[in-house]
Amino acid sequence: MERFGFVGLPNAGKSSLFNALSGSSALAAPYAFATKDPNVGTARIPDDRLKRLAAMSNSAKVVPATVEFIDIGGLVEGASQGEGLGNRFLANIREVDAVVFVLRAFSDDDVPGPTDPLEHLRVLEIELALADLETAERQLDKRRRAAKGDKALIDGVKALEAAHEVLAEGTPLYRSDLDSQERDHLRDLFFLTNKPALVVVNVGEADIGRIDELAAPVAAELAGRAEIVGMCVQLEAEAAQLPEDERAEILDAFGLGEGALPRFIRSAYHLLGLRTFLTTGEKESRAWTFKAGWKAPRCAGVIHTDFERGFIRAEVIHWDDLLEIGSWPKARELGRLRVEGKDYEVADGDVLEIRFNV
Repeated sequence: MERFGFVGLPNAGKSSLFNALSGSSALAAPYAFATKDPNVGTARIPDDRLKRLAAMSNSAKVVPATVEFIDIGGLVEGASQGEGLGNRFLANIREVDAVVFVLRAFSDDDVPGPTDPLEHLRVLEIELALADLETAERQLDKRRRAAKGDKALIDGVKALEAAHEVLAEGTPLYRSDLDSQERDHLRDLFFLTNKPALVVVNVGEADIGRIDELAAPVAAELAGRAEIVGMCVQLEAEAAQLPEDERAEILDAFGLGEGALPRFIRSAYHLLGLRTFLTTGEKESRAWTFKAGWKAPRCAGVIHTDFERGFIRAEVIHWDDLLEIGSWPKARELGRLRVEGKDYEVADGDVLEIRFNV
C-alpha cells in the first residue's frame, strides 16, 4: 500500500484534503494546530475495470487497491527552531512514499494566515530542508568514520556530503541536481525532501473556474520537479461525506468532474511510476499495484512471495479483451490467453493468472 504524508501551514486545508480523499471526518477548524495527533486513513482506489471484471466473473469478493494518507499538524516558519508545535510531527511521515504539499490559494476573512501559495511553498520547503539538514549533520561524522574501515561506504558518504551542501542552502533535495544514484544512497536516512513531491493548490469556491490560473505560478516555480493538482478542497471534502449518488450530483453541479480522489490518484500514480494489474475469478476479483517496468515474477510476488519464488509462467490477457470475450475459460478456449515467462514486462490493465511451484 502506497502511503502519502500531508504537510502544510495552519489553515491551508490539510485536514479537509484528508477528509476529501479518505471520506473521513477529521477535525478541520479555522484555527492553527487543530490537528495535534496524526490522522491516518485509507482510501479504495476507484477502478471501473475492476468492477466490470468482477461483474463478468460474478465474483463473491471485490478487492480494490488502496492507499494510505497521513495528516500531521501544521508547520510554521521557524518550526525547526521550535516555533508553533515545532517539528514533532515530521517523524510520522518519514517513511511515506511521497510528500503532499497543501498550499492555500484562497481568501477567507474567517481563516487567518497567508493566501499566497508561493509563500506557503517557501516556508514548507525551508522547514523540511532544515529538518533534513539536522538529520544529515547527525549522520555525517558517523558515516565518515565508518567509511574509513569500509571502502564500500565511500560513495554513500559522498552523496551525504552533497546532500548536506544542498540542504544547508535551504534547498529541498527534490529540487537539487543530485542524480538518481546519489539519491538512492540516501534512502535509508528517510530524508523528507528526498521523496517525490505532489503539490495540491487549494482554491476557494469562488475560484473554481480559475484553478489552472491559480496553480500556474506554483507549476512555473517547481518547473517539473513535482506533480501539481489544483482543487477546491472544502467542496471536495463536503462532497466526500455524501452518499455516492448525491456526491456525483454535487460534483457535477460545481463542475468538479469525477472528484478529488481519482484526480489525486492519477497524479500520484504518475509521480511514483505506479501501474495496476488485475486478477479475476468466481471467488475474488482484485486490483494489484506494481511499479512500471516490473517483470512477471516480481508482480507475482505482490500477490504472494511463493508466487515469485516458484514462478513458472503467467497467463495474460488485457482487461478489455477479456471483457469482450466474456470469460476466462472462453478466452482460453479461443486461444486468446498469452503464455508469458520470466522476462515479460507486465502492462497496466493486464489480467494475470500465475502458475507456480514451490
